[in-house]
Amino acid sequence: MKPVVALVGRPNVGKSTLFNRITKSRDAIVADFAGLTRDRHYGDARLGSREFIVIDTGGFEPDKPSGVVAEMAKQTKQAVAEADAVVFVVDMRNGVSGQDHDIARYLRQCNKRVFLAVNKAEGMADSPLLAEFHELGIGEPHPISSAHGQGIRSLLEAVLETFDFGDEDEAESEEEAANRPIRLAVAGRPNVGKSTLINTWLGEERLVAFDMPGTTRDAISVPFERLGQKFELIDTAGLRRKGKVFEAIEKFSVVKTLQAIADANVVLLLVDAMQGVSEQDAHIAGYVLDSGRAVVIAINKWDAVDGYQREMVERSIAQRLAFLKFAPILHISALKRQGLGPLWKAIADAHASATRKMPTPVLTRLLHEAVEHQAPKRAGHFRPKLRYAHQGGMNPPVVVVHGNSLEHVTDSYKRFLEGRIRDHFKLVGTPLRIEMKSSHNPFVDKE
Repeated sequence: MKPVVALVGRPNVGKSTLFNRITKSRDAIVADFAGLTRDRHYGDARLGSREFIVIDTGGFEPDKPSGVVAEMAKQTKQAVAEADAVVFVVDMRNGVSGQDHDIARYLRQCNKRVFLAVNKAEGMADSPLLAEFHELGIGEPHPISSAHGQGIRSLLEAVLETFDFGDEDEAESEEEAANRPIRLAVAGRPNVGKSTLINTWLGEERLVAFDMPGTTRDAISVPFERLGQKFELIDTAGLRRKGKVFEAIEKFSVVKTLQAIADANVVLLLVDAMQGVSEQDAHIAGYVLDSGRAVVIAINKWDAVDGYQREMVERSIAQRLAFLKFAPILHISALKRQGLGPLWKAIADAHASATRKMPTPVLTRLLHEAVEHQAPKRAGHFRPKLRYAHQGGMNPPVVVVHGNSLEHVTDSYKRFLEGRIRDHFKLVGTPLRIEMKSSHNPFVDKE
């Protein structure tokens, strides 16, 4: 699972600037909770080969807040609970405030690993002013400048050095990969029927301990088998054991969902037929696409809506999830167990497509046939020349095209190539990435 790092601090100390700097983006919001004035924002970040999730929070006032401030405090406390490490951001220019002491006291009680980032310290790394921040009792202050990017790498190195990122180079054999269960994540907003569907699959008597103290932010993994195919269900719904039956607690945790998606082979995106596609669904779908995961869309509660509502739901999917055109759409009722057979077939097909082998001779033939059918547009003096193609990765499938002047190949031509490759290999439910690699002419710079 990707580690989670939360940024907390009082208002206007530069948390959002730091968030954007770490995620290398101005709009690195993967998901936000709708309907709250000040939200937790989630972004993906990377330091070298190490990937992690960052949470930005509104300004934090832990003691007896009211109104909007209370909501901000609640959001921040939730972010701290979900995090593996906390970066407490303070302001060098304003020094230590009473509010900083309150936040430090709260963080010390949380029993989390906390790192103190003293922001707005450009050119002041050796300043005696840093000494006063020791009184917060959080540990060594890290002087940084979010605006100028100073000191951020060494701060992140300190935060990440205690996490075990595993051996990235550990390659498994093809046989091992084939025998591994399909990791399936069920995602969707609260009350869409995730728990009902999972209970239907597993049988009501199956006991799953979840959300017990100390495992607040773990997505649970449930092994099960269907018709000889092994699956590993990465559940984001939040199931709690209550006697012999499940009690559904669909408290939507964005972190659980993001981690489950990152860890899955296939994502089942559940949409409520009675509500259509929400902003939150679109956020999750965007994250699935960015992660390169295979995806199946299931519209739940289909039996409960009339013809007009059905048309509206399908229209909202076409508009808001247009970027998932490759994903199959199925209509189900988790409660009445309708449509579950075809759903399993779609999940298996999506996984098979995501892990399909595409031989180099076949890809190269498809490439040449595509060029014969429609050559790429000339750009100035150059017409891109596509020579051969090979597979560069799986889950998602990557096709690498080699040739000359390929930087001039248009996006529409890449889509044309994608369509032909998809048709030939019958790829459904998986993104397909096409990368262009131009050969360098050694004589181009010679007189």
